[in-house]
Amino acid sequence: MMDVSKYGVGYFPPPESTYDWVKKDRPDKAPTFCSVDLRDGNQSLVIPMSMEEKLRFYELLLKVGFKEIEVGFPAASETEYEFLRKLIDDGRIPKDVTVQVLTQCREHIIRKTFEALRGVPNAIVHFYNSVSVAQREQVFKKSKAEIMEIAVEGARLVKKMASEYEGNFRFEYSPESFTGAEPEFSLEVCNAVLDVLEPSAENNVIINLPVTVEMSLPHVYAGQVEYMHKHLKYREHVTISIHPHNDRGTGVACAELALLAGADRIEGTLFGNGERTGNVDVVTLAMNLYSHGMDPGLDFSDMPSIVETYEKCTGMHVHPRSPYAGALVFAAFSGSHQDAIAKGMKWREEKGLHTWSVPYIPVDPADISRTYDADVIRVNSQSGKGGIGFLLEQNYGYSLPKGMREHLSYLCKHVSDQEHKELKVADVLRIFEEHYFEHTTPAAITALHFKQQEHGVEAEVTFRLYGEEKTVHATGNGSLDAISDALKTVTGKDYKLSVYSEHSMQEGGSKSIAAAYIGIETEGGAMFWGAGKHTDIIKASSYALLSAFNNMVKEREEA
Repeated sequence: MMDVSKYGVGYFPPPESTYDWVKKDRPDKAPTFCSVDLRDGNQSLVIPMSMEEKLRFYELLLKVGFKEIEVGFPAASETEYEFLRKLIDDGRIPKDVTVQVLTQCREHIIRKTFEALRGVPNAIVHFYNSVSVAQREQVFKKSKAEIMEIAVEGARLVKKMASEYEGNFRFEYSPESFTGAEPEFSLEVCNAVLDVLEPSAENNVIINLPVTVEMSLPHVYAGQVEYMHKHLKYREHVTISIHPHNDRGTGVACAELALLAGADRIEGTLFGNGERTGNVDVVTLAMNLYSHGMDPGLDFSDMPSIVETYEKCTGMHVHPRSPYAGALVFAAFSGSHQDAIAKGMKWREEKGLHTWSVPYIPVDPADISRTYDADVIRVNSQSGKGGIGFLLEQNYGYSLPKGMREHLSYLCKHVSDQEHKELKVADVLRIFEEHYFEHTTPAAITALHFKQQEHGVEAEVTFRLYGEEKTVHATGNGSLDAISDALKTVTGKDYKLSVYSEHSMQEGGSKSIAAAYIGIETEGGAMFWGAGKHTDIIKASSYALLSAFNNMVKEREEA
């Protein structure tokens, strides 16, 4: 049985909170992003990546644009040691990229870490120890002074080892389980570490404040970060980094509020892979910044390829609703949503807008290589006329009149409902053509001639009606009106030509193809639709008229 009384303890709000960050609507600048996919992400996989998979993933991270990449815990695993050596020995680390390694605050582990780094162009040595109340009391059974001494001794060791090895080394210290420690104690430990490392303009030090376990609302974490930001020594030479996990499902919110509160750097993974519920999702964070008009410094323009590589290397799957990257995140099945999107796209095109403000879609899918037909307007039994019309126009150039779009949407929804499936764009085209396009039974035109008269157009039309040919003369105020009058005469059936529209489908002078759409209305108010296309607009219109007429006759005969 669930018992709420045992929860609600374990985290510590800062002793003072100004919450100046609340006044901001976005960060002052984009953070530095450090990928921990190859270490934190890899260790959380059911089957960790092979050497080949890690190399492929590493190349993906470089392609995306990460300049800081944590590549492993070389002293704890021979595989990770060998992976780091391969990157160094094969010259796979670009000059503008810094690899990061993790180590505990123990001399033999730190020494092996530096041996693994021999010859590296640029490296961050990341050392840590846990400072939380729970870890101090339950795991290590040590006092605050003893915990602080572990951190300080770790700082002395990495500083000493760095002086013994050639290379451009930076230092990063994490008070692990930061969210479960008293902020005053975390500050005391970090400042003691900084006193040893002596940050300067030439020696920037990273203080990483991990959400090792999410324990509070995101604003509490932001307050803790703000407290550190305002009280750390050497602040101008210290990079405040954050490393949120996602135990409460608010890892992204923690990271974003922490950025407002003074953080400069974020450690996370692509799509949030990590221990338990995962690390913070770097794709979501970076794309959120992008959607606010800030360059995150990471390139997700080929999102489908990134997803494919990620899934192949890790064996994980990106959820269909994962922000920005999921297969369905831009998908609009709802008719009202589709209509708004289609109108928004039309508005943007008509106004020649550069800025993005299309309803329901926070970023332009094309920016991350997603397509409107496959990813945005999706057709099923819930879809509407706006989206279906948009798909036909975008993909095939057909711009249907409003009433025809609505009728087609009912046909498509019926097919989707009956077949229990989503319809592709090609399915929509097939339904459109099967129901409206150039129907020739029971009536078809086999010959057509016009003569301009003083008060209109005289048409000589030869029809094939139920297999028999008949020639009729009729006059109208235009060519289409004359053909319609001839059709009524030869069949004895009446209707009202209510809707007519046409447009050019492609440029090309005399070879330009015209599309025509016609709606005819019976005395009882029923509407029937037809469509046609031809290089000759009169022929296109006549095909559309005959299609609408034949649809009317067919329904009456089947009734």
